[in-house]
Amino acid sequence: MANKKRLSRRVGSRAIAHVQATFNNIRITITDLKGDVLCFETAGSCGFQHTRKGTPFAAQRTAERVAEKARRLGIEEIEVKLKGPGSGREPAVTGLEGAGLSVKSIEDVTPLPHDGCRPAKRRRG
Repeated sequence: MANKKRLSRRVGSRAIAHVQATFNNIRITITDLKGDVLCFETAGSCGFQHTRKGTPFAAQRTAERVAEKARRLGIEEIEVKLKGPGSGREPAVTGLEGAGLSVKSIEDVTPLPHDGCRPAKRRRG
C-alpha cells in the first residue's frame, strides 16, 4: 500500500543520477532534487555476475534500465554525479542519454583525501 502511494506522488521533470562505479560493480541511483531516492539499479540486479559486473557493458545496460524506470516516473532531465574509479563511468552516462534522458551537467564527486588516513600497504602478487 505504501508502494502505491510513493509511485503516485508527483515527481518533477528534473532529477539527479548518482553513478557509483567501483572496480567490481556499478550502482546508479536516481534521486529528486531534495535527495530522496526515486529508483536505483545495480549491475548485479541486471543479471550480471562476478567479474562481469564491473565491465563497461554492464554499466551501460544498468544505466538503460534505471533510465527506463525514471522515464516512467516522468523524469526528462538529469544531472549526473560520478563517483569512484571504475571503468563504467562514461558508458553509464551514454546509457542514460541513449535511453532518452537529457543530461544537463556531469560532475565528479569522487572523495579525495587531503592527506587524511594512511593508505593500505602495497599489494603484492
